[in-house]
Amino acid sequence: MAGPPARRASYKDTLQPALHRRFSSTATILLAVSYIEALLLTSWNSYFWSWFPIGPAGIRTAIIFSCGLAILVLRIAHYHVGLRTTESGLQTLGSTLLSLQTYETGLWYGVSSSIFCPVFLFSMADSSNLRWITYFTGDRARLNERPLFLACYLGACALVQTIIHYRYDLDRLDLNLPTKPKAGESGKKLGVLSMPFQAVLLQVPALLGRCFRRAAFSVAAALCLYHVVLRSFAWGWTLALLRPFYNLPRTSMLPPSWPIDLYLLARCVYAGTLLNFLWAVGNTAFSIFMVKTPLKNGKPLTSESKDPNGSLLNGLKSKKLSIQSFAMWELALIAQDFETRRQAIYCDIDRKDGPMWAQVYAICMGLLKSIETRVDEYGKVPAAVSASEAITVAPKQRSSAPLREDPIFSKRSQASGLVEKAIDHIARSPGTSPVSELSPLAKKTWKTAKDRVLTKEQQEALSPEHLRGELDQWTARVMKLDGVGALLSHSFRTRFAAAALGAPFAEPMLYVHATQALCQLAVHSLGEDQFGNVHRDVASIVRTLTSVIRKLEALKAHFPAHWTDTAGVKETPEVDQVLDALRTGLDQVVTKFEPYSNDLRLSLGDVRLAKEAAAQPRAVEPKAKEAVSSRSKASEEKKKPEVRRPQRREQTRPEMEQVR
Repeated sequence: MAGPPARRASYKDTLQPALHRRFSSTATILLAVSYIEALLLTSWNSYFWSWFPIGPAGIRTAIIFSCGLAILVLRIAHYHVGLRTTESGLQTLGSTLLSLQTYETGLWYGVSSSIFCPVFLFSMADSSNLRWITYFTGDRARLNERPLFLACYLGACALVQTIIHYRYDLDRLDLNLPTKPKAGESGKKLGVLSMPFQAVLLQVPALLGRCFRRAAFSVAAALCLYHVVLRSFAWGWTLALLRPFYNLPRTSMLPPSWPIDLYLLARCVYAGTLLNFLWAVGNTAFSIFMVKTPLKNGKPLTSESKDPNGSLLNGLKSKKLSIQSFAMWELALIAQDFETRRQAIYCDIDRKDGPMWAQVYAICMGLLKSIETRVDEYGKVPAAVSASEAITVAPKQRSSAPLREDPIFSKRSQASGLVEKAIDHIARSPGTSPVSELSPLAKKTWKTAKDRVLTKEQQEALSPEHLRGELDQWTARVMKLDGVGALLSHSFRTRFAAAALGAPFAEPMLYVHATQALCQLAVHSLGEDQFGNVHRDVASIVRTLTSVIRKLEALKAHFPAHWTDTAGVKETPEVDQVLDALRTGLDQVVTKFEPYSNDLRLSLGDVRLAKEAAAQPRAVEPKAKEAVSSRSKASEEKKKPEVRRPQRREQTRPEMEQVR
């Protein structure tokens, strides 16, 4: 009896432990920040128990840490890779408001601020007047509105942070962060701390200033929300919750005086800064630690798997973009720095779905050809639409008499004929100007009347060109506003990234690592491929890379800018990064395999086109361009009179002789 089939190695089982270790590093930093904030909130009545971790400071630290831990769990559930490629901020706002994930994020930020609020209120001294219940005469208990406003303020901080979370797409993991270590340097430390820890610490001053500004802005938002919407609602519900425990008045009337003063606003900004700093450090540390190189103890993550190549293939074929990106990153590192794993890829020829190299080649080439397919299909009408438009419909038979072409007004006199003709033209062709259809006499009369009524300046101001220019200037001023531009602007960067790298998320590092893996495996195959399977695909690699580079450059040169993009700058960092990787890889392959071009069936034309595509474009400075253009103009102006003078003399002499 045959045994059960062997379970296929999953790349996710290899990646998850690494992500858990990175989550632990993030939680360690968050715990340290929580302890520092707990010390800032202590009253320092005792020099020992005020800082000793096993005591009030430890309890306060644990509660504050739970506020940040809720956000880390949220980040794990919602993280993604790739640039969001929606065309405008208005479309992003619409999709965000209709997504359940948005309200889940806002809920967890609200829960975090709700946990932080009692810790902050309990840490304040009695002189701050931030207790929920106050006593005036005897045992007459009254609800204090000052802590109620502070709680609403922390809720406003959660709302502002949710908006910022989606405005700057904090869920994205940037696989190309400059702070990550290079290949083979994952265990290297500078000083005591590793590079990711140092990257987080270097950003602390900037984060602190940013959190203070957000806390100050949240005060204005809280004042508006509290006095317009939340005051009566929060007052009534708080009284209902506290009446079973205190002897409070039965009435729910609002107090006549406002609870806000300068000291309360200062404490609100202090609490908001601490809470926002906790969120900012947690989000920043998570984004930095999660994009560490896929290495463990200086080796690829799949090295400890029972089937390293099988696990890697499973990740490369994953439908989830994040898992596929990490697997492709590991493959690029293997192709560049790990000789043993490269030889294992060359020698693995007995797999069920084909040799290891053949499957890797198919996956990487599929990704690169997908760019070429998107470029070819950009601007084309979908096949379904073109087919439906191509169907000719038989014209219907007319069921009534055709429209009459007679003048709308009857001819009464010759003097009113021009006016009737103009009105008739407007009725029949409302989109054209009737002045162009008038006779020369009528045009002269119209011009004379216009000159008598309007001055030349007024006529120029009312001209279509001037009005169109004023409209363009006004539109440019409006689009330069941060709020309007963020909502309505269709930036060149996101539109071109969507056209070249796909939507709704475009991850350039997936294509960069695929190019690096493919080219490095091809280059190293000259000395390590024992079976000679790689050289058969070198010609296809060269032609594909050449075609993709040429088509991407042509599309970028002719890609139109949207009228809402007032900046007019054609900058595409993501696509430029892919182009640089394609040029570098193509140059390496052509340099290594050019002596064997005849054996690889590469023609001289293929090699020439590849070298032209691999050449880096030269950037000419604008000052140099102006200098060259001015010199050329000056030289042309000097040459023109010297050439024309003898020609004119030669032409005038025979003419003078004929006249004589």
